[in-house]
Amino acid sequence: MFDTTLARIITEIVSAVICFILVKFMMKPYQLTRESRYLGLPFGFGFLGASYAISAIVYYSKPNIFFMDLLWFQSLTRTFAFVFLAMTYYFSKNSKKPSKNPDLLSGIAFSILIVAVVALFLLVVIAPQVASHFYSESQIYIRIFNVLCLSYVAIHTLRSHIKKPDPTTIWIPLGFILLGISQYSLLFWYTDTSYAAFTGAIALRLAGLVVFLLVAYRTFYSSGKEDK
Repeated sequence: MFDTTLARIITEIVSAVICFILVKFMMKPYQLTRESRYLGLPFGFGFLGASYAISAIVYYSKPNIFFMDLLWFQSLTRTFAFVFLAMTYYFSKNSKKPSKNPDLLSGIAFSILIVAVVALFLLVVIAPQVASHFYSESQIYIRIFNVLCLSYVAIHTLRSHIKKPDPTTIWIPLGFILLGISQYSLLFWYTDTSYAAFTGAIALRLAGLVVFLLVAYRTFYSSGKEDK
């Protein structure tokens, strides 16, 4: 039988490593300009990487007594990362001037507020109806919410590319689209335990992160070598 636990551990570790490498690349614009508007993406992928690292610990420690608590923590942390990325693009949508620190703090505050509302909705509205199946059932709503956040970011980055076409920037919305489809595929895993959907979700997630890694490498590392 397909060992989903081992596959999840490996996937979470690889995903976390890629995200933390992305954070290193994406910190460069801030290090050069010291403008807080450039902190959104490294923070977002940092949260995302942390959620993947927590997931690896969760599935490795199963069936620890704190397993379900950690499972909830990693799920909400990942949702927070997607919300934060969406808020980052939302606040930068009409920004033509260097943003102030409060913009970043506003993004964090809005992200926390939205995730808190989602968690409260699940606890108050959904939990009483699903009882012991609460986590699996709640994941359906969480994944739908994540897809909406990623769809917003994909649309936003695609519009930015259309306004200023560039061979590199077209890959950015593709990366978010792949992450969004990955979250959508997991809906079938939680509804009918489809191993094909689970495998597809893993492949799409890794593909999306690799796209971001290649874009970041080409944008920051390659350009840096050319400048030398």
